[in-house]
Amino acid sequence: MHSLHIVWDPIKYLDLGFFKLHFYSVMWIVAFVLGFYIMKRIYRNENQSDESLDSLFIYSVIGIMLGARLGHVIFYQSELITEDFFSIFLPFKFKGGIEFTGFQGLASHGAAIAMIISMYLYNKKILKKTVLWILDRVVIPVALGAVFVRIGNFINSEIIGKYTNSDFGVVFKQLGESEPRHPAQLYEAFCYVFVFLILFYFYWKTKKAEQQGFLFGFFLVLLWTIRFFVEYVKVSQGGIEEYFGNTLSTGQLLSIPFILIGLYFMFMYKPKTQLS
Repeated sequence: MHSLHIVWDPIKYLDLGFFKLHFYSVMWIVAFVLGFYIMKRIYRNENQSDESLDSLFIYSVIGIMLGARLGHVIFYQSELITEDFFSIFLPFKFKGGIEFTGFQGLASHGAAIAMIISMYLYNKKILKKTVLWILDRVVIPVALGAVFVRIGNFINSEIIGKYTNSDFGVVFKQLGESEPRHPAQLYEAFCYVFVFLILFYFYWKTKKAEQQGFLFGFFLVLLWTIRFFVEYVKVSQGGIEEYFGNTLSTGQLLSIPFILIGLYFMFMYKPKTQLS
């Protein structure tokens, strides 16, 4: 019998002497660059200017990164507010000595909330259509970006799965373990590829992009349903679940409102005015 598990012990960064290039950060860069080119194609299809696309990129990067970081602190690591406040906003750890860490601890729920807020501000100041118009389109590259973020988590041996109690799985050697776990990060990354392909198909091959809020809602339902079920094989990161009897994980509790909002926009939402 051949063992079905692999031992995962990657190099997390390249030490350039004056700077450490973390592969996790590279995955975020890849996500934003690919997202930019996908939105460029969409914007050209919608006859939008390159200037508005450049502004969209800036709003997206700042909003998503800030929201992801604040989301992690609020939902999972609130002690940083009092113990190491500046590490929340800077890629350094200050407690116990200054150390460059990169931006570690980013929550997808916080990123999702910040994306909605940043797109509202972007639409109000730059685009001047409706916030749902931009959300229906920006979720397409966001879904693809989520794939690379989860690959980055896998490289970092973080957001790990539970023990499989079998020969199947991944042994995260850098965590000092010898038993295989579920590669939960890869489960999510694999599923998110299909979320991207489905949204991409619906935008280009159907008229659903003309139904305000549908693609945005579809994205919320698909992505957070996947997140909800993958949480069953993930190790709990703690957070607010203890206040709800630990019946569901924090990730599951935070996913439920997004799924409900998504269903609303898919099947119940009626825009007051329909832009041509």
